[in-house]
Amino acid sequence: MDKDLNVLALVKDGERYVFMYDENSLPQLLQTLGRFAADPELNFSWYDAAVLSQRVRKGQGTPQDDRPDDFRRVA
Repeated sequence: MDKDLNVLALVKDGERYVFMYDENSLPQLLQTLGRFAADPELNFSWYDAAVLSQRVRKGQGTPQDDRPDDFRRVA
């Protein structure tokens, strides 16, 4: 059986954060977003984590015209 693979990406100040996940790994993805936000070595904020986790929970991104330039949904 084929599983759907989702890709969530953030490009911020020249850095790229790309997350690949399926339905079963959603809890791990949300934990990873929190770990990245808590890491002072990364240019990944709590705001970034909140926006990305909200998109993941909704199951879809916002319409293309409403997206900030920093956030793009892939796949």
